[in-house]
Amino acid sequence: MTFTELLDRLGGTGRFQVLHVTLLVIPLLLTSTHNLLQNFSAAIPEHHCQIRLLGNDTHQHANRTLDPKTEEDLLWISIPKDQAGKLDKCRRFVTPQWHLLHSNATNANWTQADTEPCHDGWIYDRSIFTNTIIMEWDLVCNLRTRRQMAQSIYMGGVLVGALAFGSLADRFGRKSVLSWSYLQMAVAGLCTAFSPTFMTYCVFRFLVGMAYSGIILNCMSLVLEWVPTKVRTVAGTVVSYSATIGQIILAGLAYAFPDWRWLQFTASLPFFAFFLYSWWFSESARWLVLTGKSEKAVEVLKKVAQINGKKEEGEKLTTEVLKSNMQKEIALSDSSYTFVSLARTPTVRRISFCISSVWFATSFSYYGLVMDLQNFGFSIYLIQVAFGSIDIPAKLIAAIGMNYIGRRTTQALSVILAGLAILANIFVPHDLWTLRTSLAVLGKGCLASSFNCLYLYTGELFPTVIRLFSTLADRPGWDWAAPWLVWEA
Repeated sequence: MTFTELLDRLGGTGRFQVLHVTLLVIPLLLTSTHNLLQNFSAAIPEHHCQIRLLGNDTHQHANRTLDPKTEEDLLWISIPKDQAGKLDKCRRFVTPQWHLLHSNATNANWTQADTEPCHDGWIYDRSIFTNTIIMEWDLVCNLRTRRQMAQSIYMGGVLVGALAFGSLADRFGRKSVLSWSYLQMAVAGLCTAFSPTFMTYCVFRFLVGMAYSGIILNCMSLVLEWVPTKVRTVAGTVVSYSATIGQIILAGLAYAFPDWRWLQFTASLPFFAFFLYSWWFSESARWLVLTGKSEKAVEVLKKVAQINGKKEEGEKLTTEVLKSNMQKEIALSDSSYTFVSLARTPTVRRISFCISSVWFATSFSYYGLVMDLQNFGFSIYLIQVAFGSIDIPAKLIAAIGMNYIGRRTTQALSVILAGLAILANIFVPHDLWTLRTSLAVLGKGCLASSFNCLYLYTGELFPTVIRLFSTLADRPGWDWAAPWLVWEA
């Protein structure tokens, strides 16, 4: 009898499994929002230089010009226009250009000699966002790359968290590391909301990224290790859709809290509650047995049997019975496997190269789309909802495709269609916003399908004993491409 068969005897998909998965999935709704939070907390509003005080110059030219008291007139004589006819974002006239007030005058022929940088700061359009880190720390013009740097630092935290919390989970258990990740997300998230400087903001966002990995990794492990094999696909789909719903929730939160500090605070505070109830979770019985804690594993399994209404079956369970059911897994755990195992044999080396390439391409394209919402010419909130909603049919189609036409075909079609949609956007004129957005949404949906395939396909292609290392190396939340991609986006 295998461990999966033992779970079936103790209730299979009973009350414990339903409650356990539900409590694990709820935090994922907000966890996924942190991954894309900077789309709103670091949104770039329309802006231009602070207008120079006119002083005596106004009186000197008042008798030969129109009255420049209106804001429109002041902007016209103070801020040059770019090639698109919009106010320049980074420069202003050295002196007011009074001649531009004449109806036949234009400021299209200004030169760098006539202008200067925004020495007195910037004026921001606060009609959509009342405050972002861009406004607060003036991350525009020569400091504009710091926005990408902040997101790259966050993704670096995601990568480091995957490596650190993955190892810690194997040493101290999934439950304890997951609880710590909830607490770190809550504390680091709130500290981010109260960051006094840009550097402290980046430091705490790095810690939030680490916590994100700890939550995703250990949540998935606890879900899959406590449900029978026959319902793992359903459980994995529920976890996947929680991230989708989280993207839609993010749009609502951002709309309700246009100030980045309140948005960050609201998305982080519930993790204190998640931390408190996480102590109810049951540690993975598999991990307990493989780390020599069979007695504790038996206690946990008896508790599960009691919740599932199978108390009599649970009473029959002993450490000897449990060990006999897991002899093969115990024997495999005695061997040593590292990341080198991913390239040890020609077959595994080929699988590792192909799977890693697909993970890289999918992740690179995914983050390139979802971190660039302001450039689609529509409401950023509607685009976020559209990007989240497209995952619902996309993941369903992927699941159906994997069952009927196979994993490889579904995987190939997903990445090919995503690539075609993104490439097609290169040839679409910039003024055709609807077509460009539609292609981007289609591409994002295909990338969601690709992710859905990759999670399952990666686990099935690799041998069980090295599956953990393949998961750490390839999973999209902490992929190697993401930190550098965001910097270039």
